[in-house]
Amino acid sequence: MTLGHLQRGIPAPFALPVGFAAFLAVGTVAAALHGRLTATGVLIACAVVAGAMSWLAEPVASVLLAGIGWLTVVGFSRPPYAQLRPTGTAAVRAAVVVGATSLACAGLGLVFRWYLRRLTLVSMGTYTGMRARRSAAQGTHGARGAQGVQGVQGVQGVQGAQGAQGRPAGPEPEPQPRDAAARPAPSPGEDGAIDIRRRVAGVLLAAAALPLLTYVLTVFRPHLNLADDLLIYLVAVVTITVLGGFWPAVLAAVAASVLLNWYFTAPIHTFTIQEPRELLALLLFVTVAVAVSSVVHLAARRAVQAARAREEAASLLELAQTVLGGADSPAAVLEHLTRTHGGQAELQERVAGRWVRAASSGVEGSLPAASRLDIRGDLILLVTGQADSATPALLAGYAAQAAAALDRERLRIQAAQAEALAEGNRMRTALLAAVSHDLRTPLASIKASVSSLRQTDVEWSEADQADLLATIEQNADRLDALIGNLLDMSRLHTGSLQPFLRPTAIDEVAPVALLGLDDSLRLEMAVPDGFPLVLADPGLLERVLANLFSNALRHSPAAGPPPGLHARLAGDMVVLEVVDHGHGVPEEQKERIFEPFCTFPSARVGPAAARPLTRPGDRFPGGVGLGLAVARGFAEAMGGRIEARDTPGGGLTVAITLPAASAGKTALGTGS
Repeated sequence: MTLGHLQRGIPAPFALPVGFAAFLAVGTVAAALHGRLTATGVLIACAVVAGAMSWLAEPVASVLLAGIGWLTVVGFSRPPYAQLRPTGTAAVRAAVVVGATSLACAGLGLVFRWYLRRLTLVSMGTYTGMRARRSAAQGTHGARGAQGVQGVQGVQGVQGAQGAQGRPAGPEPEPQPRDAAARPAPSPGEDGAIDIRRRVAGVLLAAAALPLLTYVLTVFRPHLNLADDLLIYLVAVVTITVLGGFWPAVLAAVAASVLLNWYFTAPIHTFTIQEPRELLALLLFVTVAVAVSSVVHLAARRAVQAARAREEAASLLELAQTVLGGADSPAAVLEHLTRTHGGQAELQERVAGRWVRAASSGVEGSLPAASRLDIRGDLILLVTGQADSATPALLAGYAAQAAAALDRERLRIQAAQAEALAEGNRMRTALLAAVSHDLRTPLASIKASVSSLRQTDVEWSEADQADLLATIEQNADRLDALIGNLLDMSRLHTGSLQPFLRPTAIDEVAPVALLGLDDSLRLEMAVPDGFPLVLADPGLLERVLANLFSNALRHSPAAGPPPGLHARLAGDMVVLEVVDHGHGVPEEQKERIFEPFCTFPSARVGPAAARPLTRPGDRFPGGVGLGLAVARGFAEAMGGRIEARDTPGGGLTVAITLPAASAGKTALGTGS
């Protein structure tokens, strides 16, 4: 016997057949001993059986146990055995003793089961409290050991607290003990699988069919014996069991035994049974009828429960498919619950001593009268208004999925935050590694030139002074370009760039982009007369072209064809191509050159030429690998795209594609 049976009581479909068989065994033993078992002994044995089964079984079974026990005492106390004598002092004493014993033991069983449930809840509460104290102690030690760790966890903690403050609080301001908390409805009982309509139909069938059957059997009494009548009534009881379940069948079995006693056992129309074998037949009939009813009822209940289990499995499978399909959030899980089974659902989390809403579906305000499912110490699920298909096991499955989805969602957020911080750290590390040399070199040149000009003990010729001033100007321009690219990359990285798009002429922006570039006269521009305007931000477009021009001039050999800018129209798009005739870039590196701090040397030969560009150390002379990254970022911010391809005859061509500006088009994309 399990602990669950002790807490709920043995169901009547199990207890009654066992009790009836025990009473039948007592009567058989009494008849076999031929008077050596006295009437008092039979009474005591039947009282023990009735009391023990009433204590173990659910209370409603005690009435039937007492009735069958009384019949056993009356029929088997003294010879002639199995002859029913329902009147007299012995019958009254048997009714009092067996009835009082059954009722008293049933009450004691209720008290015992109540105490056992309370003891189990207290034990679980004590265990939960001890576990909570251990967790608190571990959290204290962990907090002491984690005082030096402030990075990602500190940011996440602040964000989590801010998110909790923004969510509406739940209905429970104070913690509740586990035995006082609301709980979901218990699982269906033994009769729960057969609804009330079927049970009522079974009772009505018994009330209508048994009298009619009795009338028919009395008409055919000369042609039938008692055994035939018993079998016919047994068929009726089984039919009522299939329709209405166990308790209508028990009612039908008792009513059938009474009708058999009154109409078909001598003396007829009395409850006295003259023939012992007829009393034994009636006892066997009741026992077999109840046993068969129990088996049929349990089979029907198992079929209904199997169908319900299939529905639960189908619902959970649909939920799993929803989660695997991408709807992996606690709100999506609760939405699936309310959409499939109706009602409202809310997932609450304990934050700073209060229950706050983590996710909900179909909830307006709070759910003060909802059923509560405890998921863990800091997480509960409140549900209300669900259909009967939402069984406690199914709700527990939804609760577990919602908790897992909440944990996964937070892990994704934490991973994204950690990745963002790690990316920032990588960017800062690469920036420091890249600019440490490129900032020092022009600064050192400027300082050396200025220091030389300020020397009073050296007479500098005009040519020397001009060279030193040119060095200062060249390195200052170099610093200006480098710092400009760094600031532009910072604006792109933080998302603070807001372009102002308007119709822009290429032949006006391109010459400005050449100002300040070394050997700018070498670059040729091929922009047709009357070329359409391009929809762009002039300042950003100038920075894009300046970076591309600088890159093309740096990589084009002095003795080769000059670099150039070519403009052409492709449908409603303008394509600007900056062409150089240098060494070019391998096909597998064409996307990498647009990444920050990844550069491709202007001339690499031998084994170094095959080494992939994966380190910031691969730099252009005078660059840190930000020019093309800034150019791509600005081009995409203006709604265009940029790509690199080979130049026919050798070299690299960087093509910018931007939308052409229609007549009167403004930054808002509407007519002026």
